Amino acid sequence: MPTRRNPALPAAAPAAAPPRLQANDFLDITDLSRDDFFLLLELAAAMKANPGAYRKWLAGRGLAMIFEKPSLRTRVTFDVAMQEMGGYAVFLDFTESPLGEREDIVDVARNLELWLDGIVARTFEHASIQLLADAARVPVINGLSDLSHPCQALADFLTLRELAGDFRQLRKFKLAYIGDGNNTLHSLLQAAALAGIDCSIATPPGYEPDPAIVAACQKTARQHGGQIKVGHSVAAAARGARAIYTDTWASMGREAEATQRARDFAAYQVTPAVMAMARPGAWFMHCLPAHRGQEVAVEVIDSPASVVYRQAENRLHAQKAVLAGLLLAHTRARA
Repeated sequence: MPTRRNPALPAAAPAAAPPRLQANDFLDITDLSRDDFFLLLELAAAMKANPGAYRKWLAGRGLAMIFEKPSLRTRVTFDVAMQEMGGYAVFLDFTESPLGEREDIVDVARNLELWLDGIVARTFEHASIQLLADAARVPVINGLSDLSHPCQALADFLTLRELAGDFRQLRKFKLAYIGDGNNTLHSLLQAAALAGIDCSIATPPGYEPDPAIVAACQKTARQHGGQIKVGHSVAAAARGARAIYTDTWASMGREAEATQRARDFAAYQVTPAVMAMARPGAWFMHCLPAHRGQEVAVEVIDSPASVVYRQAENRLHAQKAVLAGLLLAHTRARA
């Protein structure tokens, strides 16, 4: 299986200079222009192919990591990303005392900006991350909120880029998503719209993604030659898809709804039969953590079609690109 030390694509040349992003923060995929989106993905691919070329890019720079929720991939990959580029990360545990409870969020932001060069926050409420970004004079990155999960979407499209070979091939894709219309889907739709690919969604009635986000993504997708469809038919979503994506039925913060959701989502499990509706050789995707036997059958997630660990691996490289793009631009601005 390809690893970051043995990439699936030929080694890319190191970037000659750090990227110059238009965005100051990364709270949603929509903070990126289309050029910035592709720039970050190409930088991530280069970093994966030749990690040693970037070991000093963030030398001496520090990242605050605010976490209201437990984390495996987000916490480890941001920490490792900083270390592998010569920087360091400071973990701040807010799982027992939510952000803003002990101290005003504005004061948290204005203290952290005195000591560190950036902030990544994983919160229950998107408004908390927005407030951090409004108050802090250093870049703020959304490590996950109830509204969106942009770092995951970048890793997902880095994975699709690898599987397709290049972005020209991605234009021929149909990506299907089956399950809950949640934060992960919102960011996935925003990324699909920028990439200009077709994306078809199937959710149970009452669990659709935010209609305002869908409408905005449909408009953007049309501009770039793609289309986004939202419905309730698993067969319609899966038919002809090159990749099928799902996520847990009850995200963190919705555990009390798990029993009802299990009933409502019973017909939306990704099974071998669902995968058979897709194109031959279709890939299975999941942001993890996964619940085998619930949103996905064991025979699917543990099959050769599954690329879930490549997605997890690519979190590191995508987040390296985001950190470099934001923190180095900020450093230049203050110099």
